[in-house]
Amino acid sequence: MATKQEIVQSVPQKGFFGHPKGLLSLFFTEFWERFSYYGMRAILLYYMYYELNQGGLGLERSTANSIMAVYGSLVYMSGIIGGWIADRLFGTTKTVFYGGVAIMLGHAVLALPGGVTTLFVSMALIIIGTGLLKPNISSIVGDLYADNDVRRDSGFSIFYMGINMGAFLAPLVVGTVGMDYSFHLGFGLAAIGMFLGLVVFVITKKKYLGLAGSYVPNPMSKDERKSVFTGIAIGLVAVLIIGYVLITNGIMTIDVFTMIVSILGIVIPTIFFIVMYRSSKTNADEKSRVIAYIPLFISAMVFWAIAEQGSIILAQYADERTDLMLGSWEINPAWFQSLNPLFIIGLAPIFAWLWVRLGVKQPSTPKKFALGLFFASMSFLIMIIPAYMNGTETLVSPWWLVLSFFLVVLGELLLSPVGLSATTKLAPAAFAAQTMSLWFLTSASAQAINAQVVKFYNPESEIVYFGVIGAVAMLIGLAMYILSPKIEKFMRGIR
Repeated sequence: MATKQEIVQSVPQKGFFGHPKGLLSLFFTEFWERFSYYGMRAILLYYMYYELNQGGLGLERSTANSIMAVYGSLVYMSGIIGGWIADRLFGTTKTVFYGGVAIMLGHAVLALPGGVTTLFVSMALIIIGTGLLKPNISSIVGDLYADNDVRRDSGFSIFYMGINMGAFLAPLVVGTVGMDYSFHLGFGLAAIGMFLGLVVFVITKKKYLGLAGSYVPNPMSKDERKSVFTGIAIGLVAVLIIGYVLITNGIMTIDVFTMIVSILGIVIPTIFFIVMYRSSKTNADEKSRVIAYIPLFISAMVFWAIAEQGSIILAQYADERTDLMLGSWEINPAWFQSLNPLFIIGLAPIFAWLWVRLGVKQPSTPKKFALGLFFASMSFLIMIIPAYMNGTETLVSPWWLVLSFFLVVLGELLLSPVGLSATTKLAPAAFAAQTMSLWFLTSASAQAINAQVVKFYNPESEIVYFGVIGAVAMLIGLAMYILSPKIEKFMRGIR
């Protein structure tokens, strides 16, 4: 197995805004992957609850909201499988490629007019593909830098900007085509976006990535492979048979499945922490860092519970509660999904510059998380104002949504790229890719909880809905700030 030093030395260390050239390859690969995903996501909710004569599936709004949350949860929950495959079988580079292929096929299936069955087949492919690609491409970014390289946080911020450039363009392009012409044509554009991402990755990886992502850190022996694959095959067959029986007998309904996913969103990361902490491959310093990672995980989960509602509750709010006319110009409700990445594109370079400028004087990771929760809280609390002032039966100015998305982006830039960087530094060596999967479980767990929470939203409950969630986030952020010195001690020298 290659050492960290050998990996770093194999990568051209400058050439992309003062960062390793490998960042260029990963930047544009992730750009197109996010274009495909966020393009699909910008119109998926509307596709599910719009009536059949509008080109949609005609599902109930509350059902569509829960499906969106469960879908988002499973997309990130599948990162556990992707991390395990990278750590034990293929390494991160190959796993990223296979994931991209599955995602492309998933969008292509959704482009076909096949109703609810096609929707679920597409979701399954994208869930698997994103689980293979998403955590592992971020792990490769960490491989580009030495552990003490001060460019690391800045590099992740630049990488994060690439993610959001794709996410910004997607609702404008896919959203316009999908909403104004055909949902299926919009999904087809998402498939093309993922194809372009694969092309970029294949062409540039050999020249720019060096050994990064090429090795398997904890490979299985031949005997292990045989027993594991046999177990997986038996498990899949059992799941398919049981699922078929439960569905045909009306036991496995959408509500039951949603509840199962919500429970798994809590149980899986709990098991994950226990396994990593108790593993004989985790040394004393790494065990301490695993403990420090727990409050970071909880804070990130609360943050994403708010942020991920931008494509669910705020998307519905944009469609039904917002005045979409600016003079004679009508705003496409899908375009609001471009606000989050637009603000990140504008602010990410500032934050990247700020962390380099401050150096060792910058706030610690736990304090950045606390501040991130404060802004997320405010993004929901300000949504109380229009309902309180004008009631819930009148359309509100679109600027309220703009302000809400802006506030949550301030929190995201304090928490998300910093969390990616902290994960690569706090991860036990034997669980490198799997710990990155654990980071993406923060979003999975958040959306698993959201699958139950979003059912309570309706215009009449707006004040209570936004107020309670915002207040909970504020209190947890305050607790995180107070406990920051204690958490820093458990990080054992990692800042």
